[in-house]
Amino acid sequence: MGFKQGDLPPVDPAEFGSMPTMARMKLLAQHWIDYGFGAPKIFHTIYLVKGLFFFVGGWLVIGVTTPGLPLWDLGAWWGELIVLQKAMLWVVLWSATGYNESWGPLAFKFMPMTAAHRYWIRTGTLRLPPWPDKVPLTKGDERKPIDVALYVAMVAVLALGLIHSGEQTAAAYSEAGLVPAWPFIAYIVLQVLLGLRDKVAFLASRPEQYSVVLLGFGALTAMSGGAVDMIIVAKIAMFAVWWGAFLSKIGVHFTPTVQAMLNNSPINRFKAFRHGLYRNPPEDMMPSRLAFFFAHVLGTFVEFSLPLIILFSTNWTVTVLATISLMIFHVFIYSMFALAMPQEWNLFYVFYTPFVFLGFFNGDGYAPWDASSVWIVVGAVVLTLTGPLIGNFRPDKISFLISMRQYAGNWASAIMAFRTNGAEAKLDNPNFVTSIPSHRHQLYTLFGPEVAEIFLQKTAAFRMTQSQGRGQMSIMMNHVDDLDNYHLREGEMMCTHFVGWQFGDGHLFDEFTIAAIQKRCNFEPGEWVTVWTEAQPLHKKTLEYKVIDAALGVVERGHYVVADAVAQQPWLPDGPIDYTVTWRKPGYEPGVFASGQATDAMIS
Repeated sequence: MGFKQGDLPPVDPAEFGSMPTMARMKLLAQHWIDYGFGAPKIFHTIYLVKGLFFFVGGWLVIGVTTPGLPLWDLGAWWGELIVLQKAMLWVVLWSATGYNESWGPLAFKFMPMTAAHRYWIRTGTLRLPPWPDKVPLTKGDERKPIDVALYVAMVAVLALGLIHSGEQTAAAYSEAGLVPAWPFIAYIVLQVLLGLRDKVAFLASRPEQYSVVLLGFGALTAMSGGAVDMIIVAKIAMFAVWWGAFLSKIGVHFTPTVQAMLNNSPINRFKAFRHGLYRNPPEDMMPSRLAFFFAHVLGTFVEFSLPLIILFSTNWTVTVLATISLMIFHVFIYSMFALAMPQEWNLFYVFYTPFVFLGFFNGDGYAPWDASSVWIVVGAVVLTLTGPLIGNFRPDKISFLISMRQYAGNWASAIMAFRTNGAEAKLDNPNFVTSIPSHRHQLYTLFGPEVAEIFLQKTAAFRMTQSQGRGQMSIMMNHVDDLDNYHLREGEMMCTHFVGWQFGDGHLFDEFTIAAIQKRCNFEPGEWVTVWTEAQPLHKKTLEYKVIDAALGVVERGHYVVADAVAQQPWLPDGPIDYTVTWRKPGYEPGVFASGQATDAMIS
């Protein structure tokens, strides 16, 4: 791998497009074993610099704006609750403006590297309300001045709270004081109002990670609560994040995710280790025992056991060892440079974990049983664990982020197919208002069409290294006249162009989003076909799917057995897996309308 040059598979780019589709998927999936996505090292360097800026910027902002905190004596910051308050406001501001998750080239943003805030301060861009038919004044799919105003106000409140000098509130115990209640309460109110109008900007602010703690800061300050209660809320919220992740990793999806993540890491240059993650590479890419160990011992078991220890331990040595282990855990995830790039979230947890669990040690009176009221604990538990419990059993009802299923490999996703007659170019229609050009346009401009297609289709091959992609492609084969007549794209990659942000949640590019784009771009039947799958519920062995033709809407629904997809190689050498159709749109014939032969009755 070069510093400025990426790693391409062993094929002449000019000949890549003439290969059969599944041969391309096999080539790209096998290339992932040794090279991951194949990004040049300059991309990773950019992220390292950004992470350094995140730390230095946070230190300067907190230190300069907080009298009573000596800028150069960081030891004096230890145990100061206002440091935690401002650090959290800083990371939320970093996320809400799009500089944390879903930033830069490894999140499929090349020119420019940031969408997010540039998208949400622009009227006319797509807006995705979560319940448009149930919540008054939220219908529609176009961003209005009120949406821009709500977003700008939310960001402004975060900034004002961050630079506030601190006050001697009832919970303050030092010269530095604490941030007053109003920025936290105002932020939560604005975040909720914005979220009812647009779930994308709401999710980008990462409410599942921070909002309960921020609400605790505001509500407890307003009620003259103490620092002990605030810290206990923070500890319970952190525990919920780790345990939500643990719960979601139970199943068959996580091990292939770990395979792909480990082999995408720029620091993993050991061929023997890379190959050791697979049963018999390159022809057999089934997970090995080593992959299972990394996934469910160093992953699932760690997130089950260590959070329990630090939440309840009153032994200093045990707590220190568990805390250090969790810090190493987050540094390790950071080093993987996972696609979608939640980098600073992991860096924040490297700071967050010792500051909360060691700076406010259980043995010093900051344990859950030291709360001033049992209802503080009950409220924090209900607010933080309800999302994961609902989301793991009814993933169709809630975002995988609120379910805290990060990295689990079990989330709604899609493979999209654009007819090679130039259909994908319609996404650059001036009627479709976005903040960045389509990925096709970006990469064609950077690398030319032949090399660009390799990288664009590698994301589809990545999805096929996961069980969902194998199921999606099996269904896609029956809904297009010929796979070779289409360019394949991975849904999450496309999402960042559609709505300005993405982080593994397929609900951001489902039939509602596709219908909104169709109004602006006017695809013909069969020009853009999507096979979309929901996450697998914890209690079911099947996975629900739907087929969406941009011009026709949802044309088919059904399910398939997850075990059937898991048992297949990424390129489906044995052919498509079986699936069950439970509903089909009247008049729709799979593969026929995909060739453009739609009737007027079908379109209506």
